Amino acid sequence: MDWLARHLWEAWLGLAIVLGVAEMFSLDLIVGMLAIGALVGMVLAIADVHVAIQVLGAAGASIAMLALVRPSMIKKLHSGPELELGHGKLVGTQGIVVTEMSGLTTGRIKIGGEDWSARPYDDTMTIPAGETVEVLAIKGATAYVHPVARLDY
Repeated sequence: MDWLARHLWEAWLGLAIVLGVAEMFSLDLIVGMLAIGALVGMVLAIADVHVAIQVLGAAGASIAMLALVRPSMIKKLHSGPELELGHGKLVGTQGIVVTEMSGLTTGRIKIGGEDWSARPYDDTMTIPAGETVEVLAIKGATAYVHPVARLDY
């Protein structure tokens, strides 16, 4: 029994490593919290504390990690910047009209160096070439635009 007591910390460390590896496969932050509890058990075993106290310490640390640390970590991992991908990132940008457009004819605009087919957002408008427009929506491969107001002095 004396040999077991002297080497119990190695068992706790082995358990922590196995749980840590299992966490890498599960990625749910539950098994990792149990691994931290096993590390607490290891520290208590190194301090030559009774086995029952080691088990209680490991269980208490695991429960505390699951209840106190995991929720905030999950919240932090799930919150982040919203990434706009594809053509949706062009909504709100400005471009230059290359060919005139109206509610009946599709024109062309240049947005960020790319050439897009475009129509006025308001079907009653005609937007001449050279006008600066803002992209209000994109449907398919067509940008729906509105002229940007200019200050004339």
